[in-house]
Amino acid sequence: MPTPLPPFDLDLLRSFMAIADSGGFSRAAERIGRTQSTISLQIKRLEAGLGQSLFQREGGRGGRTVLTPQGEVLLTYARQILHISDEARSRLMEPEVDGVVRLGTPEDFATVHLADVLARFTRAHPRVALAVHCDFTVNLLDAFSKGQYDLVLFKRALQPGHAVDSVPAGGTGVWREDLVWVAGSRLVLSRGEPLPLVLAPAPDVYRRGVLTALDAAGRPWRIVLTSPSLAGLQAAVRAGLGLTVLPREMVPPDLVILVEAGHQLPALPATEIVLYRAPGATASAATRLGDHIVQSLERAAGQV
Repeated sequence: MPTPLPPFDLDLLRSFMAIADSGGFSRAAERIGRTQSTISLQIKRLEAGLGQSLFQREGGRGGRTVLTPQGEVLLTYARQILHISDEARSRLMEPEVDGVVRLGTPEDFATVHLADVLARFTRAHPRVALAVHCDFTVNLLDAFSKGQYDLVLFKRALQPGHAVDSVPAGGTGVWREDLVWVAGSRLVLSRGEPLPLVLAPAPDVYRRGVLTALDAAGRPWRIVLTSPSLAGLQAAVRAGLGLTVLPREMVPPDLVILVEAGHQLPALPATEIVLYRAPGATASAATRLGDHIVQSLERAAGQV
């Protein structure tokens, strides 16, 4: 009978993942509140148990810590193992909650980033019903101020004073979005002609920021198509109708990121996705979902 493989130590996997995400032992130690020597010993134990080297120094001693090919394989499994472990612990050890949680979110962010996050939450808390509504930031904040949501995610510029920074301060930043100009391979830009734009309708935050940036740069423009959905915008750009603005991580592989200087395009502000919790939303279900969103997106940001 073959000798069974030793089980993974979840504590060692957490330290391993912290190093991989932060790019170094010292930064990982600060992140998880342990000494660098403790982290180093944990990785030695993990490597000894696997019989594999997981990290190497890029450029020799003192260089950046990077994963070996074996470490890259383990990182994929470590994330899955720890996610499942956290989900099981939440389901079995925390008191069961129920009720309805009303969540407002931008449609594009929900489409790309929230599906798995919400699926894991509903598996861990099957008695909680989620009422998710997608809308533009201005509308989401207006409805939130009227008590229509327990939690709301919205877009806000990271550069104070920019045109898209017309929303209140506070909240918890959960995701950074670096905006880029995007076009399809069929698009032909004619010098001197107004820039053909494919944008979401008003009051979309990106639309307002794009038009303000173009006007400030003195770049003529015209809107050739308006669509409220991410899929609709991408389809129009793919067909060569015009160019648009997307968060870098949302750009599909068949679209092209335009270099600003090469096309006389103004630089775009970075934005963030922010979570607001309703002042009276102390119900455990809303609290759990808010915490789950923050923690899940923090882990996802470490993988980008």
